[in-house]
Amino acid sequence: MRIGVSGAHGTGKTTLVELLCARLDGHTSVEEPYVLLEEDGYDFGFPPSQDDYRAQLQRSLLELSSTATDVVFDRTPLDFLAYLAAHGADAEAETDRAALRNTLASLDLLVLLPITPSTERLLPDPEMPRLRRAVNDELLDLVYDDPLQVIGDVPVVELTCPLGERADVVAAALSV
Repeated sequence: MRIGVSGAHGTGKTTLVELLCARLDGHTSVEEPYVLLEEDGYDFGFPPSQDDYRAQLQRSLLELSSTATDVVFDRTPLDFLAYLAAHGADAEAETDRAALRNTLASLDLLVLLPITPSTERLLPDPEMPRLRRAVNDELLDLVYDDPLQVIGDVPVVELTCPLGERADVVAAALSV
């Protein structure tokens, strides 16, 4: 099973990825591109620039194009397209739609973590809250309006439930 977890910063993605890997036999996580790039020596600015988001987009596409099975990806290319769009970039001009469509089609499930009253109340205050809100809105548009026509038949589960129920909701969607 290949699962992608997407959401703006500070929505609990990494925690959910860890919970899912602990719950799903044999599943491993693929760290988010920011961490992988940092480990490779990439020097991010603060706040990240559009080029930083482009580098993460490319790394995310690379990681998702692997043939690995039983993995949970901490972020998908959609996240970085949302960050780029929130910074005024044209998401369509930022990626090869056919390649993105094929990459996303390799997922058995896309888990979307929007900002909710629960995340606002229970999770630590995020850095750059206005950017976070803009990315959240852009990501929801990319997934549900699908202006790039890349979602196709990828099943999407949007987790608006309480934080403690997230892993159960994903497991139920996977029928495990």
